[in-house]
Amino acid sequence: MQLNIALFLRHVSFPPDPHLLPTALKSCPALRLARALHAAAVAAGVAQDPFVSSSLLHTYLRFGATADARSVFDGMPQKTVVGWSALVAAHAARGDAEGTWRLVDEMRRGTAGGGAEPNVITWNGLVSGFNRSGRARDAVLALARMHGEGILRPDSTGVSCALSAIGDLGTEAIAVGEQLHGYAVKAGCRLDACVVTALIDMYGKCGRADEIVRVFDESCHMDVASCNALVAGLSRNSQVSEALRLFREFVARGVELNVVSWTSIVACCAQNGRDLEAVDLFREMQAQGIEPNSVTIPCVLPAFANVAALMHGRSAHCFVLRKGFFHDIYVGSALVDMYAKCGRVRDGRKIFDAMPSRNVVSWNAMIGGYAMHGEAASAVQLFQSMLKCKQKPDMVTFTCVLAACSQAGLTEEGRHYFNEMQKEHGISPRMEHYACMATLLGRAGKLDEAYDLISEMPFEPDGCIWGSLLGSCRVYGNVDLAEVAAEKLFCLEPQNAGNYVLLSNIYASKKMWEGVNRVREMMRDVGLKKEKGCSWIEIKNKVHMLLAGDDSHPMMAAITEKLKQLNIEMRSLGFVPSTDFVLHDVEEQEKDDILAVHSEKLAVALGLISTSPGTPLRVIKNLRICDDCHEAMKFISSFEGRELSIRDTNRFHHFRDGKCSCGDYW
Repeated sequence: MQLNIALFLRHVSFPPDPHLLPTALKSCPALRLARALHAAAVAAGVAQDPFVSSSLLHTYLRFGATADARSVFDGMPQKTVVGWSALVAAHAARGDAEGTWRLVDEMRRGTAGGGAEPNVITWNGLVSGFNRSGRARDAVLALARMHGEGILRPDSTGVSCALSAIGDLGTEAIAVGEQLHGYAVKAGCRLDACVVTALIDMYGKCGRADEIVRVFDESCHMDVASCNALVAGLSRNSQVSEALRLFREFVARGVELNVVSWTSIVACCAQNGRDLEAVDLFREMQAQGIEPNSVTIPCVLPAFANVAALMHGRSAHCFVLRKGFFHDIYVGSALVDMYAKCGRVRDGRKIFDAMPSRNVVSWNAMIGGYAMHGEAASAVQLFQSMLKCKQKPDMVTFTCVLAACSQAGLTEEGRHYFNEMQKEHGISPRMEHYACMATLLGRAGKLDEAYDLISEMPFEPDGCIWGSLLGSCRVYGNVDLAEVAAEKLFCLEPQNAGNYVLLSNIYASKKMWEGVNRVREMMRDVGLKKEKGCSWIEIKNKVHMLLAGDDSHPMMAAITEKLKQLNIEMRSLGFVPSTDFVLHDVEEQEKDDILAVHSEKLAVALGLISTSPGTPLRVIKNLRICDDCHEAMKFISSFEGRELSIRDTNRFHHFRDGKCSCGDYW
C-alpha cells in the first residue's frame, strides 16, 4: 500500500482533486505518507477544501500527531463542531485532562475563530477518551458536568462509556453507577445492547453479582458481548456455577460465541478451583471449531497443572509451538509453571532457558517451581542469576525465595533474604513474606521466635500466618502455643474447618481426647465438616479424581484389593501405620482402616493397577499429606520399584527407592 501511494504521487499527470485525496488519506497506512499527501494537497491548492482538511485532521489524529492536526485545524476557514470534537477526543485519549478542558473552553469562546457549542458527540468523545487513557475519574466527572449543565442529555454511548469508567473505579463509585443505571432507565436506553453490557461489566467490577444477573434477566440480550461480560463479571465475584449455567444457556440457544467467550469461561473455572471443568471446556471449545489463542493457553495451563494432567499440558505445548505462540512471554511463563507443578521441574527449566525473552513473571515461575520441589539451592542460584541479568525482583520473587528457604530449613539464609528485600531492594514485607518467615522459624523448631515475629508485625497477622504457626505446633507438639494460634484463627476464619481439624490433630497426638471432643463440638455448633481429601492422577490421558471415603469410582473394588495387598506387604516389611493424628478415640485396627482410604493412597493404588511396572506415577492432593501416607509412599516406592510424585498443598514429595526428596523435613 505504501509503495502504491508513493508511485501514485510520483507519476500522476494531473493534480490530486478534493474527491481523490480524502479516499487516499482514509487508507493511508503511515504518518510519513500522510504528510506527503498533505504536501500534495498544498501544492494542488486544495488543502483548505472542507473535505480535504477534515480528512487531514482525522488522519493526523489517527496517527497521534496532534501538533500536525492542530496546525491543519487552525488553517481551516470554517471550524465545525465535528473538527472541535475530534480534537477534544484526541486530547482526552492522551490523558491530558487540563489540555482537554482548556480546548473545550476555547471551543466555546471561539478564540481561534469559528467557535461552537459542544454537542453530544463532543461529550461522548470526552468521556470515551478519558476512559481509554485510564483516567476513569475524569471520565465520570465529564459526564457529570455534561448532565449538570442541563444543556444536553447523555445518550446510550455516553452512558456506556461512563459505566465502564465507574467499573474501573470499583466499589468506591458504586453509588454513582447505581444513579447512572437509574438515569438509563428513565432515558429509555437501559435495553440498549452496549448499555446492558456496560452495566453487567460495571456491577461485576464493583462486586455486585446479584445485580449482574438481574440486569441480564431484564434485558433478554443473548449476544456474544453479553455472554463475555456476564462470565467475566461472575468469575470476578467467584460465582462459577452461575457463570457455567448461563454460559450453557448461551450455547444451547445457538449464540455464536467467539474465542473470547470460551477463554473467559475456561479462565473462570481455572481461577476458581474448578479445574476439571476448565479442562473439559477447553476440549469442548476445540471440538466446536474455536481455535485457542495466546490468551487461552496461559488460562488453561494452570488447570492442567492442578489436576496433574501432564499429557494435556504437553499437547498444549505442541499447539503453542505449531502456532508460533512461544514468543509470547506469558505463554512461556505459563508453560514453565505447568511443567513445574506437574512434577517435571527439569522440563520447566528447559522451557525457561529456551524463552527468547523473560520478564519478572518468567523468573518467578522458575524460582517458585524450584521452591515447590524443595530445591532451595537451585532457587537461590537462579535468584542470583536474575540479579546479574539486571532483572529487578518484585515481592513475588522474594516470596518464592523465602518459601524455598523454608522448605529446606535454611533459617539463616531466609533471614538474610528477608532483610535484603527491605534494605537493598526497597520492598516492604507483606503478609506473605511474614508467613514464609513464620513457617521458616516454626519448622526449625524456633516456635517462640516465630511467635515474637508475628507479635511485632507492623499490621495485624492474617489467617495464613497464624495457620503457619499452628502447623508448626503440630510438628513439635506444642499444645499451649497451638491453642493461642487456634483462638486467633477461629476469630479470623470461623468457617475454615481445617483450623479446627489441625487443633484436633494436635490434641489427638497427645491422647487429649477431651480436647478433641471439645473441638468437634465447636465444629458442630458452627455447622462445619472436615474437608474431604481429594487426589487426582492422570492415566492414559484421562484424569481420575479419588475422594477419601468415596467408593463411586468404577474400579474401587480393584483399588481396595490392591490396598489390602500393599498393607500385607508393608506389614511384612515392618511398617506400622502412624495413627497419632487420627481424630477418633477408637481401637487401633479402626484407625488403620481410616488411614487406608486416604485419597492419595487410592490414587496410587489406581495407578499401580492401571499402568505397566516401572511407570512413574504423579498424584496431586488438595490437603497436606499425613505422616502415615508419607511413610507408606516410601515403602511402596521401594517394593513396587516405582517413582511416586505427590504434590500436596505445600510442596512436592518425590519418592524413590524408599526415600523422599524432602528428607523427611516437611
